[in-house]
Amino acid sequence: MNPKNLSTPARPELVEGQLQASTSSARTVLGVSSSPLLTRKAWTAFLVCLLAVGVLAPVLNLWVPAGSALHLSDYAIALIGKIMCYAICALAMDLIWGYTGILSLGHGLFFALGGYVMGMYLMRQIGRDGQYQSDLPDFMVFLDWKELPWHWALSDSFVATVLLVVLVPGVIAGVFGFFAFRSRIKGVYFSIITQAMTFAAMLLFFRNETGFGGNNGFTDF
Repeated sequence: MNPKNLSTPARPELVEGQLQASTSSARTVLGVSSSPLLTRKAWTAFLVCLLAVGVLAPVLNLWVPAGSALHLSDYAIALIGKIMCYAICALAMDLIWGYTGILSLGHGLFFALGGYVMGMYLMRQIGRDGQYQSDLPDFMVFLDWKELPWHWALSDSFVATVLLVVLVPGVIAGVFGFFAFRSRIKGVYFSIITQAMTFAAMLLFFRNETGFGGNNGFTDF
């Protein structure tokens, strides 16, 4: 055997460099960023803003007199809450699409699940101050419900509500993601399935017998 015909073994550092280059190219093609989510300064600014919104805004609403220039009205608090909710939804889309390259059209479902859980708690806090002065939410009285359905059992507890806001969407997303990625569903097929799942959940929630107010929601009764 001619020694000249033997291939020279590749050096480990060259192989590692080629693997890193190919991985970087693949991530670029998929639109996946390898940079950190935020820099240290950006994280600091984010935490400061979050602290200001989460702590300072309620203080300015509850403890500062209404005539003061620093007072935040109830409308402003509700508006800040809506902005924060939509920011969470936008951040979730940025994480899964911008950092993993996976286009999910099912985030409306997970966003709605958390919203419904919190809405159930708020409806229970109304108590007998509703239009029908009943222990049941107004829409249930309107639909001739006699008692709360089973999935409203923990809706009067704030601690349970906070936990369920995270756990309910998280568990459903985890189960769906397990079977979807185990089946190697990706690309446009993943987007179509997540959109179909959201549409199916919408049809389920819009039914009056599910205990979620039908297509009218929890209010306007």
